[in-house]
Amino acid sequence: MREVYLDNASTTRVGDKPARAAADAMTVCWGNPSSRHSMGVAAESIIKQARAAISAELGAKDGDVYFTSGGTEANNMAILGAARARRKNGLRVITSAVEHASVNDAFTQLEREGFDVVRVKTSPTGVVDLCDVANAIDDQTILCSFMLVNNETGAINPISDISALLHQRRPNAVMHCDAVQGFGKLPVKVSSLGCELITVSGHKIHAPMGVGALYCSRRTTLQPLMFGGSQQRELRTSAPDSYRPGTEPVPLIAAFGEAVRGLPAPAQRLVSIRTLNALLRERLASPSLNEEVNAHMTFNSDEACAPTIFSFATGCIKSETMLNYLSAQGIYVSSGSACSKGKKSRVLEALGLADSIADSTLRISFSAENTEEDVELFCEALRNGLKTLVRFK
Repeated sequence: MREVYLDNASTTRVGDKPARAAADAMTVCWGNPSSRHSMGVAAESIIKQARAAISAELGAKDGDVYFTSGGTEANNMAILGAARARRKNGLRVITSAVEHASVNDAFTQLEREGFDVVRVKTSPTGVVDLCDVANAIDDQTILCSFMLVNNETGAINPISDISALLHQRRPNAVMHCDAVQGFGKLPVKVSSLGCELITVSGHKIHAPMGVGALYCSRRTTLQPLMFGGSQQRELRTSAPDSYRPGTEPVPLIAAFGEAVRGLPAPAQRLVSIRTLNALLRERLASPSLNEEVNAHMTFNSDEACAPTIFSFATGCIKSETMLNYLSAQGIYVSSGSACSKGKKSRVLEALGLADSIADSTLRISFSAENTEEDVELFCEALRNGLKTLVRFK
């Protein structure tokens, strides 16, 4: 049985070169990067090279990129650290109702601490309305945080416009962007996004799970979340504490750097994926499929969304039931964010989708490793699943 993996928004297969880079850092150059002997200096060099690659991809200075354990830590570090450091300047912080759990829950924590959290609504696909953001910004606003690409629908937010609006109204406020689903795919540049804080992650671009990074501009200070050694403190010697203490995971960082160095040229990154997205839309919209199984597919992702993510609903079979059927056929997709672990999607609910749509939604997410055959095999398995499962409703 040929397996088809279409859950790349959850995680991607670790690439061969990143895997070798990690293995070498574990077995050849395995010193502690804080040690001053030659093995430690060699490990430190690996970190510096990886940081340089990620900084170049972001168009950032090397000293503004901090390694973390992943997107969740980077988002918490940015949101909690920035808000707490600015509490004396105001209490209003702004986000949307459809952010990743690591952003949403960080803002919930700020609510517990007395901050005035505003969650603006979005379009049915998850795009933030600039007018709603403008109405939310007041003279107490200190932080805004919005994702670049929605991890369940692929909606792309106008981050640069939001940043410009925020800084025009509140010059000292901080803009954070969770760019985890866009980094390495869409253009993610400090200069164009206009953000002081940007979160990226390794395992969405064929690096291992457990490593991410936070871009933090020089003019932005954070209140640290953790305390310990002075690792990474040399990046910001003016900071009162190390923003991110702890011995760096050199193998993971080495793989992350290798994954970034191995990215295709920007103009080539989405060429094949756009083709796959269009093919999937065509197959799912075909009258023959819908009439044969007496279904009516609803697309939760419009054509303005990032082509890497496509969300749709069958309207007749619950997501979990269909996921189990497809998995048994070697077809791997999801119903939404992997962080929800099968629970009802908070994001789809916030989008205002009818229960019949939200409860039957599937998310397809592509990487450059996917092929047209993958799409055809998925659609055939979906057709068979609908024909089989509808009989048992």
